[in-house]
Amino acid sequence: MNARVQPVAVAEAKAAPFATHEVRNQARPALGFNAFDDDRALSGLIATIAPWAKDKLSALGAHAGSESVQEAARLANEHEPKLLTHDRYGNRNDWVEFHPAWHQLMALAFRSEVHSLAWSTREPHGHLARAALSYLWNQIENGVGCPTGMAYAAIAGFSGKPQFNLWRERTLAADYDPRRLPIEAKRAAVIGYAMTEKQGGSDLRETQTTARFVERGAHGEIYALTGHKWFFSVPVADGFYTLARTQSGVSCLFVPRLLPDGSANRIHIQRLKDKCGNRSNASSEIEYHDTWSILVGEEGRGIAEILSHAHLTRLDFAVGSAGLMRQALSLALNHAQTRTAFGKPMSELPMQRNVLADLALESEAAMLGAFRVARATDGLQTRLGRVATPVMKFWNCQRAPAFTYECLQVHGGNGFIMENPMARLYREAPLNSIWEGTSNMMCMDVLRAMQRDANCRDAFVDELRASRGLNPVYDRSTDDLADRLRARYPDDGHARALVTRMAHALQAAEMLKHGDAAAAELFVKSRLGADGMQVFGGLPSTEGLGAIVERASVIHH
Repeated sequence: MNARVQPVAVAEAKAAPFATHEVRNQARPALGFNAFDDDRALSGLIATIAPWAKDKLSALGAHAGSESVQEAARLANEHEPKLLTHDRYGNRNDWVEFHPAWHQLMALAFRSEVHSLAWSTREPHGHLARAALSYLWNQIENGVGCPTGMAYAAIAGFSGKPQFNLWRERTLAADYDPRRLPIEAKRAAVIGYAMTEKQGGSDLRETQTTARFVERGAHGEIYALTGHKWFFSVPVADGFYTLARTQSGVSCLFVPRLLPDGSANRIHIQRLKDKCGNRSNASSEIEYHDTWSILVGEEGRGIAEILSHAHLTRLDFAVGSAGLMRQALSLALNHAQTRTAFGKPMSELPMQRNVLADLALESEAAMLGAFRVARATDGLQTRLGRVATPVMKFWNCQRAPAFTYECLQVHGGNGFIMENPMARLYREAPLNSIWEGTSNMMCMDVLRAMQRDANCRDAFVDELRASRGLNPVYDRSTDDLADRLRARYPDDGHARALVTRMAHALQAAEMLKHGDAAAAELFVKSRLGADGMQVFGGLPSTEGLGAIVERASVIHH
């Protein structure tokens, strides 16, 4: 009997080999949306402050929801950069090979003016509009956000220095030219920064690389560098700002990738870093050996020179972390709204709805806080910027890992699998808090700015006072904060708690001015009030949360 039944069973198995179940109740792909047009908080702010930028932002926002661009982001991270120290004949090469998807994304970002709009536009609020482009780009692919952010700052570093006019012109170009050519032969340039060394970390005063004066010529004052750099990002960029010790102290120098005659400069790539995240972007360790460089600014004033434009990269990291959080939120909302549990969409379950609404408030506040710093840059509000930039860099970058962790939890196990973009965001989230100064460094900078110039503290307090009368909890909280800012403390052990309060207050001020009224009131109550919690999903009210979730949704089904 078994012998007669077996051929039938085998035939059925061959006809339908793995048909054991129907695949259903999986979240829909997060595709076909516009990250600008469909983001009511973002598009509403731009319509009020910089309406001229709408078309540029809408064009880039459409790419965030594009299947082909999302696939390019996946490929660029799946096929990582490859170091080529030598060519096939044994000649020193010092080059990095990227997957075509990386170049596709670089071209899209630079042609979209993610790096340059603040400097190329004559319209008002150029830094805000460029911040919005960077915010959108960080919802596409974070690795490319490194070279765009460095180019943004580098353009400021070139300004007012005639010997760098050509470099500024090429860096400003809304174009991408990956060819290995001297700057004179290129359509566009990519710029990097190389400051960190093994022994110093964030303490740039410990720089050991040395610079020997060579000559004064047509290109400026030429120095020969010898030393190493421990973190050297985008090592195939066309030029790099770097630090080295001269007779007068630590100085800022600029290192072209190729010499004026077209030959390779002496930048020897030792290895690429095997990083937790940011896999698409090459970070390396390098050695200088009598490397040709040009002095930037005044000898011995290198740290001040670098910091004169490094604050722009700090702004970009605050913006970038807000953008990463916005992408994580969009993915979490899409998952929760298109997957059911216990007989209804996950987004309608009371506990999950509280979490999603809380995440939506955090994301909008992160965006508004970072954009307030961009507007301060537009308005030349230097004293406010000196404090608000490290405040928002600290808080947005500090908050991003916890935020993405919570968004991953919405996905459950599916979010922990690398083919899901949520997992890539989770691995990426801690990075911005490390680049350009850790959380402790940012808090130290806030204290230092206020201690050196009390007007910086007053500018921040005045900014908060502009929103007085909009909410009584906000008024009481900011009055208390003003007292804390005037107090004297024996050391900086209080800094994180103080700067966290400052971040919440600045975000609350922006939410009250620019956010939905009900959402702003709930943000103030949950962040500044007695009901504040340290965990997402602890909002003190359950009313109106569905409206908050709906307002934050960019993908509609």
